[in-house]
Amino acid sequence: MKSVPPVVKSENLYRTYWLYLRLLGVEGKYPLRLVVYVLNLFFITFWYPVHLILGLFNKRMVDLFRSLHFTSECFFCSFKFLCFRWKLREIKAIEKLLKELDQRAESEEDRRFFDQNTRRGAVMLSRCFLGAGISAIITGTAAGLFSSERKLLHPAWYPYDVDATPTVFWLTFCYQVVGSTLAIVQNLSNGIYPPITFCVVAGHVKLLAMRLSRMGHDEKDSKAEVTRELVQNIEDHRKLMQIIGLMRSTLYLSQLGQFISSGINISVTLINILFFAENHFAITYYVVFFVAMLIELFPSCYYGTLMTNEFDKLPYAIFSSKWMEMNKAYCRSLIILMQFTVAEVEIKAGGIVVIGVNAFFATVRMAYSFFTLGMSLK
Repeated sequence: MKSVPPVVKSENLYRTYWLYLRLLGVEGKYPLRLVVYVLNLFFITFWYPVHLILGLFNKRMVDLFRSLHFTSECFFCSFKFLCFRWKLREIKAIEKLLKELDQRAESEEDRRFFDQNTRRGAVMLSRCFLGAGISAIITGTAAGLFSSERKLLHPAWYPYDVDATPTVFWLTFCYQVVGSTLAIVQNLSNGIYPPITFCVVAGHVKLLAMRLSRMGHDEKDSKAEVTRELVQNIEDHRKLMQIIGLMRSTLYLSQLGQFISSGINISVTLINILFFAENHFAITYYVVFFVAMLIELFPSCYYGTLMTNEFDKLPYAIFSSKWMEMNKAYCRSLIILMQFTVAEVEIKAGGIVVIGVNAFFATVRMAYSFFTLGMSLK
């Protein structure tokens, strides 16, 4: 006997995202939250990438490449964090609209689809990002601790002599470990929001297509009830397009930074693996970092394409409904809805790059070009 699927609640899929923001002091109600937010904003968001960038000057080429990938990642992490913080009102508006769409998933078929596909995909994304983040923290710290010589995790500028005493060095080392950990937490919040949102929106578009295709096929429904269902589906489509508009605003700059960051870091990490990894811990760290870059980029591109494909299927779902026996007013409304659904729905990063699998493979091809160039110079 099949179990009854749970009620659709999109908000549950964002719990991990809001947890990261509470840890960073952005959201939540707890003592000293504002203090945590200010400290995180100054020491992690602003100062951490700045002191890494300053540390790159007057360094050997080896040290430059060994730290360039993480410096670049921290810079773009802060950039994306500020972009999402700026768009927090739009993020909350999207979640409110998703809650309204959740209430439309009334049938067991709809709830089962959402539970077995959308919810499962979003949970898997959260776990993959968390696993990549924890692996990067462990391997990065291990690479610094087991280095052939005593040195910090990453070259950086400090207004004092780091090697003055062992105490000063290890306090600075601990600051970098804590700073790197919090920067990765920031990046987790930046990274999981776009793919989870694409996944949830794609799921709701699929549910709308299922409701559209069922219209008129149940002989128990009167024509008035079918007409009422059409009106509700038109309202659902309007809410989905509102969400798309908010997503275009929210992801406009942040995802552009994501593509630039991934392109730079994948290339630099491959070069480090080829030339500058000094021990097995370093190689493991660079490999984990490389995989983390792919995990950070691919889900958004995959679910971005999936969402576009689901929108493309809406006209076919409308045509699959039993509209032949309905009156002219109903058919006229149906045609108008179909005209709205014909337009292609895409999200562009910076108004330039369509967030989809083509953009992902273009980024990987660029990284492979750098890889083959490095192999020819080895």
